[in-house]
Amino acid sequence: MEVSLTELEELLQYRFQNPEYLHEALSHSSYANEKKKTRRSNERLEFLGDSVLSVVVSQYLFLHYPDLPEGELTKIRAALVCEKSLHKFALRIRLGDFLLLGKGEEHTGGRERPSILADAFEAVIAAIYLDGGLEAARKHIMRFIPEKLPENRAVLFGDYKTALQEVIQRNPEENVEYVLVSDAGPDHNKTFTVEVQLNTNVIGTGVGKSKKEAEQLAAKEALELMGIETE
Repeated sequence: MEVSLTELEELLQYRFQNPEYLHEALSHSSYANEKKKTRRSNERLEFLGDSVLSVVVSQYLFLHYPDLPEGELTKIRAALVCEKSLHKFALRIRLGDFLLLGKGEEHTGGRERPSILADAFEAVIAAIYLDGGLEAARKHIMRFIPEKLPENRAVLFGDYKTALQEVIQRNPEENVEYVLVSDAGPDHNKTFTVEVQLNTNVIGTGVGKSKKEAEQLAAKEALELMGIETE
């Protein structure tokens, strides 16, 4: 698949002085292996990008949240730079469209695989860092970090049940219950549907591969219906 580096640069809002850095950042190991000695994979750049990302996010949290203790800062940083978050960031710039993959990886859905997209996102950070320095990398990273973190930290960590409970417990008379509505499919591939009820009124429904996942998604829907951002 031929990629348009110019189009990707527009999405990145960064113009490379040395496009080879970007080429390498997009080169998955499956592609590099097929090309033998003519192409290096993005794994080394991923290693560097992970560190640059951590430094930038750590400094941002340190400066903007002076009252938070170290443990809380660590948890917030982990949530901001986890694979799930990096996957979302990569989708925002359509990074999957530009990846260089081996034929096998291409045919098995590698272009949409969260781990591959997250790794490539870190590799691109390193490419920008090597090409333009720390400030260029910081500018790129901060496009994806929310200016204001949600007051309910559980939302940030993806723990929607805890977030919902914290909202509901402001009114002690309210009662929240998760009810399994159905489970379908063979034992090795079941799908569970769960309703979250507030005083027997359904306020959210979730469908997942486990009851735990379905409960979290039901709570997420309930929070969104209450006007609480969950992304």
